[in-house]
Amino acid sequence: MVDVKMTVDTSPERVFEVLADGWTYAAWVVGASHIRDVDKGWPARGTRIHHCVGSWPLLLDDVTKVHAVDPPRLLELEARAWPFGTARIRLELRETASATTEILMSEQATRGPGRVLPEAAQALFLVPRNRESLRRLADLAKGREAAD
Repeated sequence: MVDVKMTVDTSPERVFEVLADGWTYAAWVVGASHIRDVDKGWPARGTRIHHCVGSWPLLLDDVTKVHAVDPPRLLELEARAWPFGTARIRLELRETASATTEILMSEQATRGPGRVLPEAAQALFLVPRNRESLRRLADLAKGREAAD
């Protein structure tokens, strides 16, 4: 698993609000470019986000499925991006102080070409991408707080 951590000045509940809004997925996940649909009940176990990966005109339709959820502490996803593969992504939220949350994002290729790469090679791509994803997630969560 490749891990990235970030601390954000807002509560786990605020961060989870963003995660629970499937329509924001493309706003914080680097590589996701368009949301086509979100299953009713998202983020219940087994529900999916139907999204596009890539840039126009080279868009691939795909899905991300909830593998496990424990609001507001955990969201585990199975993200597909064929033909590149499938990955398990785990987002753990832990309150470290009042209104401060540590987010741990762990990712591991589970199918496809990425699965055969050594973890160090996967990290060269995943660490910068997931750091940027967490920055975006943190900004969306803090923006919701500011709007209240």
